[in-house]
Amino acid sequence: MRIGFIGLGNAGGKLAGSLLRNGYDLTVRDLDSEVARPFVDGGASWADSPREMAEACDVVITCLPSPAACSAVMEADDGVLAGLRAVAEAGTDAGGSRIWLEMSTTDESEVRRIGALVVEAGAEPVDCPVSGGCHRAATGNIAIFAGCERETFERILPVLTTMGRRILHTGPLGSASILKVVTNYLASANLLSVSEALVTASAAGMDLNTSYEAIRISSGNSFVHETESQVILNGSRDINFTMDLVAKDVGLFDALSRRLDVPLELSPLLVEVFEDGRARYGDREFSPNIIRRLEEATGLDVRTSGFPAEIVDDEPEEPGYEVVPPR
Repeated sequence: MRIGFIGLGNAGGKLAGSLLRNGYDLTVRDLDSEVARPFVDGGASWADSPREMAEACDVVITCLPSPAACSAVMEADDGVLAGLRAVAEAGTDAGGSRIWLEMSTTDESEVRRIGALVVEAGAEPVDCPVSGGCHRAATGNIAIFAGCERETFERILPVLTTMGRRILHTGPLGSASILKVVTNYLASANLLSVSEALVTASAAGMDLNTSYEAIRISSGNSFVHETESQVILNGSRDINFTMDLVAKDVGLFDALSRRLDVPLELSPLLVEVFEDGRARYGDREFSPNIIRRLEEATGLDVRTSGFPAEIVDDEPEEPGYEVVPPR
């Protein structure tokens, strides 16, 4: 398959890297052409527009920071949809219909709206968000959700198992985006609770290295603790994820719950806390620095030696596989 990839940011660049590393015919595009240079130097092609990419590639992947950015790339005059329509009108799609993979974290109603336009243009849509951190995206060990028709899923599965380790078919288009904001909500809630736990342990005079291990080996452990707590305690707070992105994610989850008339109590509080974090520290501040709100309130500095400045995936890259839910 000829793969096109638009959006070479923190996650997108690493996902595209897995495709290039594993020998796919890759075409790339990003608003910052310098970000794309290492890919082009490594053998990828460059597309001058999303339309050009859609006309040339069997699969177009978008991995962008917001629903608005995705809509612009898809619906512009020189966007992906224009390219898909041109291919359908020319009747040159001999290898089967083109596929659009949306790998951003986005609103399920928006992905369904654009997905309907993709179908009208003669192609197949898949919402395909990832989960597990940029360190796992770099090694191809990240988890990937895929919402689409089963036949489409089976066509695209070899591409997904190249970019990720555990691949879950979640159901129809939009289902993956719903589950992605659910899991990101849980991760954000855990980041906040871990921050409160570490500050409280520090205030109680506990050794922070011992506190980390106590949580890690206990019922209080979590993926967030094993990763983000380490960069919190190191002081770098660098998890390749920023305040604006967390605020977007918890906002998407909260909006979903309100549309469904689910009377949540924790969710509105998370939205409030991370919006406050954005206001205090800026959109591009690393998200684990939400702990600074408590450090400033208590006068404590929750840092210690022995922890890395960034998380690196030490698992070997292995072929991915489909995860099948129990029935």
